Amino acid sequence: MAKNRDIEVDAVEPEDMGAEPRVYELGFHLDPELPTEEVKKAYQTIHDLISGKGTLVAEGEPEKIQLAYTISRQETTGRRDFSTAYFAWIAYEMLATEHADILTAMNANKSIVRFIDLITTKDAARHAVEMHELAMKAPEQEGEADAMVGTELDAVLENVVV
Repeated sequence: MAKNRDIEVDAVEPEDMGAEPRVYELGFHLDPELPTEEVKKAYQTIHDLISGKGTLVAEGEPEKIQLAYTISRQETTGRRDFSTAYFAWIAYEMLATEHADILTAMNANKSIVRFIDLITTKDAARHAVEMHELAMKAPEQEGEADAMVGTELDAVLENVVV
């Protein structure tokens, strides 16, 4: 693993540079201070770069999320801390020789806070899309569960004999 600008990159070994295409999944965080139009433009730039060199398998468009921990990055203007970011991902198939160009472009893109690029399979990438769609369709039950617990607790407390 090589570290560059606080970004993890898997090294590609020379024997891996065969003629067989591989499926990769690129996940990335975009700067949360970018205007919505700039986020769309940054995502489209990455999308176009990948689709121009390989075949798209699946993707998840940017959505603003709360990060699990604060990411700090040293920039020319000083240190910046990120507690939110726009997260997007793209699964794609391409040759390892073309893949190096994607990693170079990601490292050079200043609107990217952090990214990870993994080797995966088409089935795993498509499954991720299916799981996301199911999660979006499922009704949010957490609030209902809290209300039910409160109601049950009230009923029990009413029947308590002091």
